[in-house]
Amino acid sequence: MTIFQISRRKAIAAIALVFACGTTAFAQERRFYSPDLSAVRSIPAEHGMVVAQERIAAEVGADILRQGGNAVDAAVATGFALAVTYPRAGNIGGGGFMVIHSAERNEDVAIDYRETAPAATTRDIFLGSDGKPDTDKSRNSALGIGVPGTVAGLTLALEKYGSGRFTLAQILKPAIELARDGFVIADDTADTLPDLYRRMARWPNSAKAFSRDDRTALREGDRLIQADLAATLSAIAEQGPRGFYQGSVAERLAKAVRDAGGIMTADDLKSYESVIRSPVRGSYRGYEIVSMPLPSSGGTVLLEALNILEGFAMADMKQGSAPSLHVMIEAMKRAYADRARYLGDPAFVNAPANILIAKDYAAKQRASIDLARATPADALSVSLPREGSNTTHYSVVDAAGNAVSNTYTLNFSYGVGLVADGTGVLLNNELDDFTAAPGAANAFGLVGFEANLPGPGKRPLSSMSPTIVLKDGKPVLVTGSPGGSRIISAVLQVVVNVLDYKMDVATAVAAPRLHHQWMPDVVRVERGFPQETLDALKEKGHQLIEPLGQTSANSIAVTPNGLIGAPDPRTRGAAAAGH
Repeated sequence: MTIFQISRRKAIAAIALVFACGTTAFAQERRFYSPDLSAVRSIPAEHGMVVAQERIAAEVGADILRQGGNAVDAAVATGFALAVTYPRAGNIGGGGFMVIHSAERNEDVAIDYRETAPAATTRDIFLGSDGKPDTDKSRNSALGIGVPGTVAGLTLALEKYGSGRFTLAQILKPAIELARDGFVIADDTADTLPDLYRRMARWPNSAKAFSRDDRTALREGDRLIQADLAATLSAIAEQGPRGFYQGSVAERLAKAVRDAGGIMTADDLKSYESVIRSPVRGSYRGYEIVSMPLPSSGGTVLLEALNILEGFAMADMKQGSAPSLHVMIEAMKRAYADRARYLGDPAFVNAPANILIAKDYAAKQRASIDLARATPADALSVSLPREGSNTTHYSVVDAAGNAVSNTYTLNFSYGVGLVADGTGVLLNNELDDFTAAPGAANAFGLVGFEANLPGPGKRPLSSMSPTIVLKDGKPVLVTGSPGGSRIISAVLQVVVNVLDYKMDVATAVAAPRLHHQWMPDVVRVERGFPQETLDALKEKGHQLIEPLGQTSANSIAVTPNGLIGAPDPRTRGAAAAGH
């Protein structure tokens, strides 16, 4: 039996809602989680499904599907709801990427709503007086705040690809009510609110909405009410994106950033535009991979790695075995090295993406892999001519076969920690994804060069990898993940587990993961791999380090017998909601 021949479940007419159990793991904290495979469950649905990192927002999206909305309607409703219920990563103060498969139009599109650098940004903005990168400037100061793109991106998606059954105000209504009336704090939000307080230490007024009367952080079971955020969402409902990018909300956002030492202006907000792009596409063992193009490196790096792996008989290697993991690590290493050297905002850099995702280029990369030994990262040479976390992911599929894969972010957990006064909007520190100087690394250790240096209006290179896998033009898998540099490797492993190893999607998502990003030359691993496998990798020359850090690949498999949801057990409270 393959994953696409799963037996029909009965009695699925009612909403199916399941919470994935586990311990929170996220990028900036020293936490990790090894999922209990015996507790993993596939969640079935017949007509539509939303899988997200937070249960209330997943319910909001599923309710839109029940009312006759399509996958885009549900995705936009989920995105705005997460801005309320999942403040450490759900956002209207950040940005992201959406990949849409429109069955109705027989079309695949990508919406780029990545944050942009303010007009006053300079190439050396994140350098100290000594000319060296100053990480405090990009990660902990208001200089790291990019112009938010989420509102523009979600509203564009609804306008262009929604069903037309709902107005923006109707889509926003659940989020407004959740912000105005509040909701009970639970799960991952309860686990991470102390981190919010650490991020907000420089701006004490930012913590008001998240505080008890004694000025300590809200705890599990407390109600979180965000009246200012409700007012901002209401302005968007009444005026569309102008309610955010112009007028009083924009003025308050710009003032808050400037007062905190940043450089974003009201004109930066007014000039922001999201972009509809053609997805990056490729093939893998007869399946079509549709993913995010630049300025996200996710799709390009994912396809390069898959192309390298396609030349190996992965199905003949046991899933999770040392031979399988070795070639996967080596493919990651080469693809991430090319990411560092060549990729950046396509409006500023002529990146050779088409060469990187070509099958003949993958063959050359594959030929350099020694099956017995790890290739040292510094031995990977430039083979092309040079040319001029915190994040959350959710997946949506509807009854008509439309699908949405959406990943959006504030970068760090709770972004920079600044809530713009009078708006309720938590702001990002996304500009740390730029390379402060050639060869420097960002907070996730990703090294970059000239292609990703800061510049006015430029979009920093991302690793977000919202991905849809098609067979004969129809979705079979919708996936993606948060996790900074670990996003691409997480998606890669889910795809390989499903397509090569025919794993049930929930087991594929929960299986232990590892990660290599070229530099530093180490393999980060989750707990759960057999010791003999780890020993075999070490014998091949791989340096292994725990923990991996947060990933949460909330995915949906589309089978002949219905939809199968896989909320990632690495996030407490992740949920699949379907009907």
